[in-house]
Amino acid sequence: MFQTDFCPVELATRRQRVLDAIGSGAVALIQGAEKEGTHGLFRQNNDFYYLCAVEVPHAYLLLNGSSGESLLFLPHQSPQSVSAEGEMLSADNAATVSRLTGLAQVHGIEHLARYLERAEVIYTPLRMGEGAAMSWDTLQRGQQEIISDPWDGRPDRMRRLVSLLRERYPGAEIRNLSPIMDGLRLIKSEQEIALLRRAGKLSALGVAEAMRSTEPGIWEHQLDAVMRYTYLVNGARDAGYRAIIAGGDAMQFGHYKANNAQLVDGEAVLVDCAPDYHYYTSDIGRIWPVNGRYSDVQRELYGFVVQYHKAFLDVVRPHVTPEQIMDEAAERMRAVLERSSFSKDIYQQAAARTLEWRGHMSHPVGMAVHDVGRYREKPLQPGVVFALDPSLWVPEEQLYYRVEDTLVITQDGYENLTADAPLELQDVEAMVQQEGMLQRFPALW
Repeated sequence: MFQTDFCPVELATRRQRVLDAIGSGAVALIQGAEKEGTHGLFRQNNDFYYLCAVEVPHAYLLLNGSSGESLLFLPHQSPQSVSAEGEMLSADNAATVSRLTGLAQVHGIEHLARYLERAEVIYTPLRMGEGAAMSWDTLQRGQQEIISDPWDGRPDRMRRLVSLLRERYPGAEIRNLSPIMDGLRLIKSEQEIALLRRAGKLSALGVAEAMRSTEPGIWEHQLDAVMRYTYLVNGARDAGYRAIIAGGDAMQFGHYKANNAQLVDGEAVLVDCAPDYHYYTSDIGRIWPVNGRYSDVQRELYGFVVQYHKAFLDVVRPHVTPEQIMDEAAERMRAVLERSSFSKDIYQQAAARTLEWRGHMSHPVGMAVHDVGRYREKPLQPGVVFALDPSLWVPEEQLYYRVEDTLVITQDGYENLTADAPLELQDVEAMVQQEGMLQRFPALW
């Protein structure tokens, strides 16, 4: 019903930062996630959880800039639900909710309207709230497909809420809360970093077990299973996103998700997955040989990407821009490129192109794998967490290689949250040749 990872003081500090940002005369309304029609465990959306950590469907949080108050609105729990699931946090046990959350005002959802009647400015997020295995960009693409479907076209909950606010309070100005939330969520607190550290370690351990379990004939989804076992047995909710387990030709698709093919001797496999650990995830990517030995071409191309990755790790630090870091890493690799001997001209050209590409420090990581916030335009600050994933493409042969870790910027450098996964090619080969879970506990068919 309610988490124990964040103390009420930290949550209150987050809400106060929102109140300071919206100013007096405005309110901020944050809508919680809906109850889905499944038998699954409810997961709150990230913005709502970030501000009050209440895991109740159809909840609302109202922050009043004039009074400085935070008000929580919850639905009532039906007798049928109590008898079937046990007592949940609801408007019917407001005193318990207040004790757990530190929120003095807890009301039934039916009272929300009267607290909005006199609002002149209403801030609310103008992007969809991420839930389980969701990121803002995947939600946006999904909604675009719904809108383009001539037999559907329904609005999402965010757009429906904004429409209702404009209809019921025509005198109020609606403003976007998302930039404020994005800025807050970009810089992680010490407790958030502690959770991200656990998520990163589980990501690395899951990848290591997948390496040990790899051999010709194994199915892609079986590697997914051993990683998810690692997550679940260590207290994660499940995977933070659909695993990418791309063997052979499927490696050219950076976000391949079918995971329904067998791994073939002589080919490589790209794996990218992480847990949803207490609402925080990670991001990791490794490529390894199915038979335990990189081929000459795999060693040539993936080895170059690994060297580039290590060049980045040498220069990542706070108080400089990502652009400067990319320039420094590329400059180091130009010397490597000059003394490297590639077996084909197209490989040398691909290596040269990757030093010019500007997407190797690709996205924030946090409550979502593609987390909210923007860090590329300014010097990196302590508490920023991002994915470092240098990549190389050879379009002439449909080849794609990348290696990925999740880093958090510290006061004097960085911490690699996924460093427990082997990186050096010889270390990866040695691990693939070990016995793994799938060898000890083979599938039934």
